[in-house]
Amino acid sequence: MPTDTPTVPGQGSRCKGDNTEQEDWRDWAPTSAFLRDRAKAQFCVLLAMTEQGSGGSASYEGFEARLITEVFRLGRLLIALFLCRWQERLSTTLRRGKETYRRQPPKPRLLGTFFGKVRYWRTYLEQINGRPGGFFPLDAALGLLADGFSMGVLGRAVQLATRMSFAAATIVFSRFVGWSPSHKTIEEATLGLGRYTAEFVEQRPAPTGDGEVLVVQFDSKATPTARKRELELRRGPRRPNPYPDSPRHRGRDRRGRLGSKPRRKKGDKSKNGRMTTIVVMYTLRRDVGPDGELVLKGPINRWQYASYAPKRHAFAIARREADKRGFAAGSGKHVQIMTDGDEDLERYAREFFPEVQHSLDVIHVVEYLWKAGACLYREGSHALRGWVEKQKDRLYSGKAATIVRSLRVSRKDALSPKKRDRLDQIANYMAKRLEMMDYADLAREDLELSSGVVEGAVRYLVSQRFDEGGMRWIKERAEALLQLRCIELNGDWDDFIAFAHRRICRQQRQSRRQTRLLQDAPESLPTLGIN
Repeated sequence: MPTDTPTVPGQGSRCKGDNTEQEDWRDWAPTSAFLRDRAKAQFCVLLAMTEQGSGGSASYEGFEARLITEVFRLGRLLIALFLCRWQERLSTTLRRGKETYRRQPPKPRLLGTFFGKVRYWRTYLEQINGRPGGFFPLDAALGLLADGFSMGVLGRAVQLATRMSFAAATIVFSRFVGWSPSHKTIEEATLGLGRYTAEFVEQRPAPTGDGEVLVVQFDSKATPTARKRELELRRGPRRPNPYPDSPRHRGRDRRGRLGSKPRRKKGDKSKNGRMTTIVVMYTLRRDVGPDGELVLKGPINRWQYASYAPKRHAFAIARREADKRGFAAGSGKHVQIMTDGDEDLERYAREFFPEVQHSLDVIHVVEYLWKAGACLYREGSHALRGWVEKQKDRLYSGKAATIVRSLRVSRKDALSPKKRDRLDQIANYMAKRLEMMDYADLAREDLELSSGVVEGAVRYLVSQRFDEGGMRWIKERAEALLQLRCIELNGDWDDFIAFAHRRICRQQRQSRRQTRLLQDAPESLPTLGIN
């Protein structure tokens, strides 16, 4: 099928639903006068329908349902008129240097819009100097994609896909608009838009009205990915379905061909997780409380980012964004880094933010205290709870070193060598991070003690979309959706779509060829900070 012709119901699987206007101009190009008359007639239909409905012969629900249908029909007529007027204003021959184009007869095309699929006609200009290729001036002038959908339709469909599965996005889209691109089209549009995310994030301007203290929190989350065997089955040739009308027999036949799955060994995981790194940064504004004490109000201008790329990439992004927001090294402004004790995160924090305050999540430390107490007291006992509360008082009082000494002394009270080894590990873990655990000073300065903000981002940014039952991702393909979900949750979606469309229009003007947004192959993972 030509690249400039969209697939429509009956011809392929690019769309779900069909509200295409049954135009009279399927085989000929209408004039703007003809379309104007049709639009006026349709508007008269709307007025007459309203007058008749107001006479009491129809319920409100029936009137509203019919009104939506007729308004959408009017919308398709107005879009067809808009495109026809543009076509009539364009010149028939274009010259670029010595290149001359010959005008071909107008060719029809279906364009997927919010109002439905609209048929319009446009001239094709073919080179006559022997060189291959040509272009459609109307499509190039208006920035229409080669995929047969408006940028607004694809943008909103992908926006839905950042919140729910691709299949659910098609259902929700069609419920409101009456038709929808297929889930395969939405997935390919996701991969296409994903190619513009890195450039958008880089050029995104710094927010205004920032506070005086910058807080940057890091965490990681594993999502399920497909194993090699799963990919082979997914990508291999499909066998004919011996029971097309019986799903239960079809499943039985598949199990008979593939055999039973091998039993997992103890400790084996079916998730096959691949790690994402999440960054959340925001600022706090200094203020004076009612009792004259220093308080830091916020968060202000919260921004989040996540990627399947190595952890070092996330720190490179955080450093770039911090510099952009005026918290560069040597600026004299206060920056606080918060992690959960991951050694890789600690190492990269020292590399990219050597001059800033690095704090350890206090909730993470408290969890270690409960594990240590379980080596000394019975699980669930009042003695265990009292011991942990005592250590927490020391922790919040800035006496983490005292806790370490206490753990080393208490080692002899453990009832088994395994528990004594666990106490040693916990004491060593805390001893290595004492300078990150001065919670008394943090509380006094009203800085962050825990990484609850990034923990929440792990849940709603990654888990809610990428870690549901039955999901199996390919991390390069999931990366595009993850980046787009970050843009959506940051509230930058409309700016991003406008940015991507400007880039596409510029490409079309330079190449004199329509650009295809839909892509079936993902980009490689980001390399900023890696190479």
